[in-house]
Amino acid sequence: MVNASPPLSTCLSRRLTSTTVSAAPPDAFSPTFSFTLSTASAATSVMFRFPYLALLSALLSCLLILPASPALAAKTILVFGDSLSAGYGIRQDAAWPALLARRLQERKLDYSVVNASISGETTSGGRARIDALLDRHAPAVVIVALGSNDGLRGLPVATLRENLEAIAGAAQKRQARVLIVGQRLPPNYGHYAATFHAVFGEVARTRKTAFVDFLLDGVATQPGLFQSDNLHPTAEAQPLLLDNVWRGLAPLLK
Repeated sequence: MVNASPPLSTCLSRRLTSTTVSAAPPDAFSPTFSFTLSTASAATSVMFRFPYLALLSALLSCLLILPASPALAAKTILVFGDSLSAGYGIRQDAAWPALLARRLQERKLDYSVVNASISGETTSGGRARIDALLDRHAPAVVIVALGSNDGLRGLPVATLRENLEAIAGAAQKRQARVLIVGQRLPPNYGHYAATFHAVFGEVARTRKTAFVDFLLDGVATQPGLFQSDNLHPTAEAQPLLLDNVWRGLAPLLK
C-alpha cells in the first residue's frame, strides 16, 4: 500500500508492523490461526478459530503476517528498524523482512520473523521499547537496523553509540544473537557522516555482534531504486537489501 507521507527525517507517522504467527504452511491451513499485533500504545491479541476469518481480518487491518517456516517455528528473528525496514511507501509483503520470512521458509529453516520496525524511529525510540519487545517475543536473533534517522537529524554520535550498545546489550542479556546493520549518510554531511558510520562497526566490535557494513549497499548509488523522495528504496530494491542483511544473518542461523 503506497501512501504519500513525509520523508524519513521528518516522518510524523509512527507506523508499526509487529506480527507473529504460529500456523501451518500457507498451503495447509490449521484449524486455529493466531497472531499478535503490537502498537506503540497498546497490544491486542486476537485468536481466530476459522482460517478464512483470520485471512479476512488480516486484509481488512492491513496487517503483514510473516509466515513461519514449516511446522511451528520454535525460534524468532526480530527485525528492529525504521522506515527502511518497515516497508515505507511499498506493499508490506514486498519489504525485505517479508522476503526474509519467505527465504527462511523456502530453505526450511525453523524461524519466524517479527518486523517491529517503525517509520521515523530513532535509536532513542528503539531503546525505549526494546525490553518490552524482547519480553514479548523472546527472539533467538535480533537484527538492529536503526540509526538512519539519528543521522539525518544530526543527533549526537555519542547518543547513537550509547543507544546501540544498550539495545544490543539488552538482547544479549536475554541470550539473543545480534546483527547490527550499518547506515551511511550523503557526502554533504561532511565529517559527521564518517564519524556516524564508524559507530556501527565500533559497537559491533565492542558488543561482539555480527555486522553488516551498510543496509543500502548496491542501492544507494542507483537513483532508479529509490522512490520519489530519494530516501526510501523501491520494491525492486528490497531483494538487494535482503541479500545485504543475509550476509550477516546466515551465520547466526547455523
